[in-house]
Amino acid sequence: MKMSDTIAAFILDCLSDGGGVAELQRRGLAERFSCVPSQINYVIETRFTPENGYLVESRRGGGGYIRIVRVQDDKQRMLLEAARAVGGQLSQNAAARLLRSFISIGLLTPREGALLMGACSDGALSEVTLSDRDRLRAAIFRCAVMGITT
Repeated sequence: MKMSDTIAAFILDCLSDGGGVAELQRRGLAERFSCVPSQINYVIETRFTPENGYLVESRRGGGGYIRIVRVQDDKQRMLLEAARAVGGQLSQNAAARLLRSFISIGLLTPREGALLMGACSDGALSEVTLSDRDRLRAAIFRCAVMGITT
């Protein structure tokens, strides 16, 4: 079995054990398989793609991680892609528009939309400086939508 196959099999086992979500550290995987981190990157970039039913979120650095999510249906895929597309900032109005859209096409229930809107509202974020609210709102929105899909 090739090294790439072994790494991919390990990641698939992690996904199964994690209910379709695996959070891994690139450096830890490289040490485990006695390979360079670029080998891990290669496996993830070629085998765990959106076309193959996976979404990958990566944070680099010493405490960095790779989160791989198995997309199980079109609803989840659309929500995850929307969450990834949010970017680094999200205004309260933009969040409300997105949520209304998600609800109208059946990606979220009205209750899920209301809860997420409450968590992303300026009122909920009133303790945060104005300059940081849109960044925090984007992070909350992404994490909540990803949580709903898993």
